[in-house]
Order: sequence, then structure tokens, then C-alpha cells
Amino acid sequence: MTIPHEEAVLVIFPHPDDEAFGVSGTISTYIKQGTPVTYACLTLGEMGRNLGNPPFATRESLPQIRKKELQASADAMGLKDLRMMGLRDKTIEFEDDNKMVQLVQDLIDDVKPSLIITFYPDYSVHPDHEATARAVSRAVYRMPQEQRPKIYAVAFSNATKDDLGEPHVIHDITEAREQKMGAMRAHISQTAWMLEEMEKRLADGEPEAENWLHFERFYIYDVETSKYQ
Repeated sequence: MTIPHEEAVLVIFPHPDDEAFGVSGTISTYIKQGTPVTYACLTLGEMGRNLGNPPFATRESLPQIRKKELQASADAMGLKDLRMMGLRDKTIEFEDDNKMVQLVQDLIDDVKPSLIITFYPDYSVHPDHEATARAVSRAVYRMPQEQRPKIYAVAFSNATKDDLGEPHVIHDITEAREQKMGAMRAHISQTAWMLEEMEKRLADGEPEAENWLHFERFYIYDVETSKYQ
């Protein structure tokens, strides 16, 4: 489907590169349409798995590398409103629940989005992903119904298709293909091996690889039926 108009879009993910994998084409397309997009990245990915062999970074230097990569990804997408929220990687699940809900609510109050893009609770694998999704769900649920933005959620656990079925929303992001690849390349410290594999698959003409560069998929998340309220 084509991407419908939104008044404003708020993207909330915990790590640098979360946006690149699944939603960078959507972000770029909204920006091309003139829709204001804000990306709130909760951490700087301090605990990213790849430090190189031989190492190109230490735990102390990796945050600054990933901060630069995050800004480069934003530049590749044409994103101007990038917010680095200053939480620590792999600790979001331990943050106070009310603090996390308030953080999300403050973002909503400021951006006034008609749409939020985030992870789907219980179907996004990583504890930081899950904690982010729960905070968004709770913040939106506590809003008056008539003021609630829609939530498009990214889900990729092994149980996703069995439990949730087919995605509710499919965005054709063909015209943002280069921006998506640019966002992926920006996070080179963590995505080098993936890019190498992806470019090989593209060169071999694999349909799944091409499909990944042409479509992005979301589930519409209903806070009324959520257990996270």
C-alpha cells in the first residue's frame, strides 16, 4: 500500500540501528512527503556486540562511535529531529516504570504525533525492545481515547506469524531504497557483516533480499486489549 498522510510521526526505539533495519524506508518516505518525523533513540548502544577483531573500539569509546553513526543514519534518511535520550543500553528493563511512561508522555506532548512507530510488546525479542514497547503502550493507554495516536509496531519473534497473523500495514518504500541502504551503512560498526551478506544476496537476485528493500511491515497495536496498561 502507499503510505497515507500523517500529521506528525514519532519513532521510539532503544538502540542506534533499530530504525535502520525495519523502518528507515518509512521514515524517509514520510519526510519526502513533508510529514514531520521525530526519532527518539533511548540509548547509544553502549553494549553493542561488535567491537571488532582486532578491536576498533572499547566499551568506553563505543558510545561516541555509535552516536556519530546514529547521526549519519539520520542524515541518510533526511531526518532533522533526532533525539538522543541518554538512557543506558541493556538497562531499560530495569528503569522505573513511571519514569519510562513519563518519558514517552513528554515526547507525545511535545511532538503531538498522529502515529507512533515502536516495537510490539512480547514480540520484539530483546529486553530493551520489550521495555520500550511496554512504556509506549502504557503511556498511550493513559491518554484520553480521542487524543491517542495510532501505534504501528514492529514484531519479529518466532511466534509473530502464528500469534499475530500477517502484518496489518505494508508500506511500499521502493523510492526510499537508497535511503534505507544509507541508514544501514551508517551503522557500519554493527552492521558490516549483515551488509556484506545482504549485498551478496542482492547480487544473486534473491527475492527476499529485494523484498526487504521494497516493503516494510507493521502491526497496528491496540492499547485497549493490551495487558500493559
